[in-house]
Amino acid sequence: MWIPVKKSWRLNEKHYGNLQGLNKTEMAEKYGDDQVLIWRRSYDIPPTPLNRDDPRNPKLDPRYKELLPSEIPLTEALKDTVNRIVPYWENEISKSFEKHNEIIVAAHGNSLRGIVKYLKNISESDIVNLNLPTGVPLRF
Repeated sequence: MWIPVKKSWRLNEKHYGNLQGLNKTEMAEKYGDDQVLIWRRSYDIPPTPLNRDDPRNPKLDPRYKELLPSEIPLTEALKDTVNRIVPYWENEISKSFEKHNEIIVAAHGNSLRGIVKYLKNISESDIVNLNLPTGVPLRF
């Protein structure tokens, strides 16, 4: 059976700025547990952005060559991730759902949290406590 697949950069994980490529232990060693917790779990406080010439800058990745510079983040808070995923939900995903009546959305934790926040109208203060277990489907 053939199932159509549509990919979008808007489903990417939150961009962790200068934390990109570090695991939780490395982050904590470099910046301290309290600061890392703020960056990882707050709604509107992003990590320190990458420098534009940093090799981790997504603008250097050929997969993003069609994007406008304003669309390529150097860091994001969850708020920014929500702001990029909701228009994609409204313009693409929901229309696909209307057409097919059943769809699967596979994405990263923070982009999925953005969708759930939107669909369930979860407040900014409550969304920071929502944990979505990896690989456990949610049905809407």
